[in-house]
Amino acid sequence: MTVLYIALGTIFGFVLSRSGAADYDQIQSMFLFRSFQLYGILGTAVVLTAAGLWIIKQRGRTALGRPLKIELKPLHRGNVAGGLLFGIGWSMAGMCPGPILVNIGEGKVYALAALAGALAGGCAARRGLPAAAETVQAAANLEHLAQP
Repeated sequence: MTVLYIALGTIFGFVLSRSGAADYDQIQSMFLFRSFQLYGILGTAVVLTAAGLWIIKQRGRTALGRPLKIELKPLHRGNVAGGLLFGIGWSMAGMCPGPILVNIGEGKVYALAALAGALAGGCAARRGLPAAAETVQAAANLEHLAQP
């Protein structure tokens, strides 16, 4: 199975590289609304994923025959704040996690700084997650007490 994952990851990285989705200038052009190529790539990914998930849901099983389990995560302020931080970091670095690895593979040394930042952000989020969950739970309990 590991060989399959490595092969699929390699193909995905190649597509990211050749499509321009890992190119700093292309990403900056997207965020500055100068180029819409990457919006097309992202839109295509969303449509293909939606179609694939629909087919998998109809079967009720994954491609390997395992039972399908898709758990929806609750929406809360942390999701919005995390999404904003992710978007800001993506815009500043010109890379999200996939393109970071593609850029490292292409020999772009500056991508190591982006990788360090992504890992540091992930560690900070992981450490802050229990504290944030306790704060949200405490706030929910207080709101419940305040209602007549």
